[in-house]
Amino acid sequence: MATKVSGGKDGQKKPATAATNLIAGGGAGMMEALVCHPLDTIKVRMQLSKRGRVPGQAKRGFIRTGVEIVQKETALGLYKGLGAVLTGIVPKMAIRFTSFEWYKQLLANKETGVVSGQALFLAGLSAGVTEAVAVVTPMEVIKIRLQAQHHSMADPLDVPKYRNAAHALYTVVKEEGFGALYRGVSLTALRQGSNQAVNFTAYTYFKEWLYQYQPEYVGGNLPSYQTTLIGLVSGAMGPLSNAPIDTIKTRLQKMKAEPGTSALQRITKIAGEMFKQEGFHAFYKGITPRIMRVAPGQAVTFTVYEFLKEKLEKSGPSVITGGRYEE
Repeated sequence: MATKVSGGKDGQKKPATAATNLIAGGGAGMMEALVCHPLDTIKVRMQLSKRGRVPGQAKRGFIRTGVEIVQKETALGLYKGLGAVLTGIVPKMAIRFTSFEWYKQLLANKETGVVSGQALFLAGLSAGVTEAVAVVTPMEVIKIRLQAQHHSMADPLDVPKYRNAAHALYTVVKEEGFGALYRGVSLTALRQGSNQAVNFTAYTYFKEWLYQYQPEYVGGNLPSYQTTLIGLVSGAMGPLSNAPIDTIKTRLQKMKAEPGTSALQRITKIAGEMFKQEGFHAFYKGITPRIMRVAPGQAVTFTVYEFLKEKLEKSGPSVITGGRYEE
């Protein structure tokens, strides 16, 4: 199956502009973060956990991990690192949707405007790598440092090393240098690239199939429940394909750099120690909360994005449709 790049002809809608992607993508990302961040905190704690290395020491599932966070650190502990996420979510989503549309048009057949399945996959892959390098990697480093702290949010005397996102950013750069913000950039790019390649390709195919069976919606938006459903299914596919990458990335970004060792050496060391000491299953730690976080997160993102994009295109033509006021 192939899709046609929107261009305002033959009943096709024009591609969303950068202004639309900034507002609609940012709004969708903020909603997704607020709804799903607690599951991300649980996932990170599970991936960082060394339980199971000692014989007889029971492993913790995602429910028990979540309960222990709430008991020891209050419910606010589930939202550690949210500030870093909210700071980066608007540019992240704007870059994701804008770059995907740009890469898609770049890879389209120049004569017919048709985008093949391979081109869709490559456009999603490129969009994921772009957002990883531009925004996601520094945001992830700060977020993980905050989420890894086990202090109680209710005890004012329990002062953590990193007080908030801004303080964590300052401390990391001061103690470890600016380069520390890009620790694990290769793994982050690989994770984000594979995520968005699978995500956008599956979502686009599902959307095209629904339009084929429901021609009355062609040229407009699908019902919100259908957008939510296909976003949920496509969102679950990425984590299943790259769970080991995400687990290694989390451990790499939590630790400080070791002098004299390259990123590849650290990655190899982490992977080797995990396999030897914790077994193959360790690479899939946190997969349950990750799917529970990413799948509904993508459902929320696509649903809110499509909704806001439609409202913006109807209400703000001078800015949204590429008029002379657009920057």
